[in-house]
Amino acid sequence: MLTLVIDAMGIGIILPVMPDLIRAVAGTDLAHAAVWGGVMATSFAVMQFVFSPTVGNLSDRFGRRPVLLVSLAVMAADYIVMGLAGTIWLLLAGRIAAGIASATQSTATAFMADISDPQDKARNFGLVSAAFGFGFVLGPMLGGMLSTLGLRAPFYGAALLASGNLVLGLLVLPETVTDTIRRPFEWRRANPLGAFRHIARLPGLRPLMIIVFLNQIAFFVYPAVWAYFTRARFDWSPAMVGYSLAAFGVSMVVVQGWLIRPIVSRLGDARTVRLGLVLNMLAFLAIALIPEGWIILALTPLTALGGIATPALQSIMSQRASNRQQGELQGLLSSVTSVGMILSPLVMTQTFAYFSGPAAPVYLPGAPFLLSALLMAICATVLWISREKT
Repeated sequence: MLTLVIDAMGIGIILPVMPDLIRAVAGTDLAHAAVWGGVMATSFAVMQFVFSPTVGNLSDRFGRRPVLLVSLAVMAADYIVMGLAGTIWLLLAGRIAAGIASATQSTATAFMADISDPQDKARNFGLVSAAFGFGFVLGPMLGGMLSTLGLRAPFYGAALLASGNLVLGLLVLPETVTDTIRRPFEWRRANPLGAFRHIARLPGLRPLMIIVFLNQIAFFVYPAVWAYFTRARFDWSPAMVGYSLAAFGVSMVVVQGWLIRPIVSRLGDARTVRLGLVLNMLAFLAIALIPEGWIILALTPLTALGGIATPALQSIMSQRASNRQQGELQGLLSSVTSVGMILSPLVMTQTFAYFSGPAAPVYLPGAPFLLSALLMAICATVLWISREKT
């Protein structure tokens, strides 16, 4: 849990300065900087899509610990490269390398599956999200403060955090893959298509994969355009962007760390997913249409509460896979998630640029959030149809 917190801090610390850094390095305006930000996020996600099943299968064979530690070492080096980068292409290369190595959450989720009883999986997957949320409380806030020292200071801070994260993992992280659940590494299952063919045979998993995919496209609107949206709509500074993301992180910690268990206990996994999708749709509509920044901040708990859908979905899917398939399943989920992350930054940043640039037919910087609300409605429809069929 501590490793996840520190890793999320390293990711969140760079978000507030990305718009200004891209503008400075590429010499462009905010709308085009958002497009470059989308290209970088998509490149990162493409690498995750291609390599996540490989990493998941490697963790089933060699263990969670070595895979996680190698990933952290590469991430520490990546932040240093980005901090020194003087061209947009070096920034892009850094994101590509980080995407290959960034298997932290999927490996940690497989770790949680290893140590969890079936009835505890939703709660423990919620703790994984809570750890990331808590990291985002501290990371963007620290990034906003470090931005006063210079645009590159948050990257050096992130490198320091990732290095500390690696040391922490070396000292305290145990191994959970035993000989009983260890399975051989197979290349035919260590790629996205092979893993999908194998895992998708499990009953009722395909519609859930579709929901994970669409939910990821919609939810990724926050890191994809939040810094650009709040700058255009409310003229927020990097520090204010950091504080707003920290507020979201606090709310995520409360939801994923404390509220998910009583909600799932009362409603069950399936109803929790439905409630989360509806809450997400309402939150996206509110962000898109409300004109005052302070109201958006006041609604932060509502936007975080929709996050209950993800751990409940993970719990349903994890219970349908065997103990020997947990790494493979989480690797595949990471790949499905990554496809959403590939599309989301491109779609959301292009939508933002189209409706906020000089030639915009209607000035509507909140348009990406309206698109996310529509995707949530589609997810709810897919869930309802799959329930009717079963």
